[in-house]
Amino acid sequence: MDTPYDTAAALLPLVGGPANVTSVAHCMTRLRLGLADRSLVDEAALRALPGVLGVVDDDTYQIVLGPGVVAKVTPEFEMLVGLGGELAARGAELKAEQRARNATPGKLLLRRIANIFVPLIPALIGCGVLAGLNGLLVNLRWLPGVTGALAVIPSAFLSLIAVFVGYNTAKEFGGTPVLGGAVAAVVVYPGVAKVTAFGVALAPGQGGVLGALAAALLGTYVEKWCRTWVPATLDVLVTPTLTVLVAGLATLYGLMYAAGEISAAIGTASNWLLATTGPFAGLILGGLFLPLVMLGLHQALIPIHTTLIEQQGYTVLLPILAMAGAGQVGAAVAVYFRLRHDTSIRTTIKSALPAGLLGVGEPLIYGVSLPLGRPFLTACAGGAAGGAFVGFFAMLGDKVGATAIGPSGWALFPLLAGNRGLGMTAVIYAGGLLTGYLVGFLATYAFGLTGIAPTPSDNSGTRAPARTT
Repeated sequence: MDTPYDTAAALLPLVGGPANVTSVAHCMTRLRLGLADRSLVDEAALRALPGVLGVVDDDTYQIVLGPGVVAKVTPEFEMLVGLGGELAARGAELKAEQRARNATPGKLLLRRIANIFVPLIPALIGCGVLAGLNGLLVNLRWLPGVTGALAVIPSAFLSLIAVFVGYNTAKEFGGTPVLGGAVAAVVVYPGVAKVTAFGVALAPGQGGVLGALAAALLGTYVEKWCRTWVPATLDVLVTPTLTVLVAGLATLYGLMYAAGEISAAIGTASNWLLATTGPFAGLILGGLFLPLVMLGLHQALIPIHTTLIEQQGYTVLLPILAMAGAGQVGAAVAVYFRLRHDTSIRTTIKSALPAGLLGVGEPLIYGVSLPLGRPFLTACAGGAAGGAFVGFFAMLGDKVGATAIGPSGWALFPLLAGNRGLGMTAVIYAGGLLTGYLVGFLATYAFGLTGIAPTPSDNSGTRAPARTT
């Protein structure tokens, strides 16, 4: 496709046309559509469309377009659909009904957590890259007049991230977003150092994003409770005041202390796990991450990553989890070489592999390894091997961390940080990637394609390899 408009115009008829689209949204890689009737979707044609890296049929119908591309295609798609008020209302009703049928409480909670933290990822990435660049300049003693400013810019966002978490929490749970931000701001206000809770003086930032999330969540429930009994004439005055007062006091005299203890425990546990059981911990984390992504459970890790970044300046878990993508890439390359006569699967791999190298794994998961079955397991083996490699060095005292969440694969290199210098950190991470590639390739080449017979594709390029019994 030549332009985002061309891509949007090609997608629309394949999902049933404007009348079938009830909602449009996007995340970092996927166009997420609410559809009135999913039987109208021509999925085979969608998968064969240039630029489409895969599709996922979940609570919304998701078309994987890749980072950057999806942000440009979505507004063009919205313009073509032309969602009006009546259609949007009908779409919201259908979407709510579908979520009620399909969502379990656990999945709903994880989606809400993701909705709070995912919008923060672009800022985390940008600030993480700047922090890494500044660290490099400081180590090389270059541009000393600039490094001070470069230190301030990324630190400013991280010092106030609690406010954004509070804002998004209130928005997600049905409260007034600015009230959620106001309550969460208590966590990072320097004046809390004058407050004593449980016999200990509080510290600004104590409890971090977990404290902010809890504070805003409590504030949302207080606000909803107030609106059930406060007269309409007094609501604008009484409800915000009580919301900020009750939630603010609870934050100061309970939530900050409790969340601070939990945050400290997360950091201590992560460091202990890698320092004492490094290879084993890496093997488990790297091997299980692809199944977590497939089930959507990886979203539960976002607050943990954010907490570690707040505490230590980087998360030691993300580089290990990124090894799962390396195993996936190795497995896909093995499938490409083994199924030489299946032009459909080879075309899918060629189009999805660049995204996989940059850490966007969904196209390879849903387009290659998961449909084939066994290559998904051998990809997990590659991820486990890469994770064990990085974990081994962590046990030796060489920590590999990421200053932001979101990217992985080769895109994670600008965000790497550690306790042994950037050079050693990059070498260890690269070694983990190469280990994941190699083990994923060898395991898939030797064991991952047993019982799969190549099926020549037709001109549409939409047929997948057939399994033999």
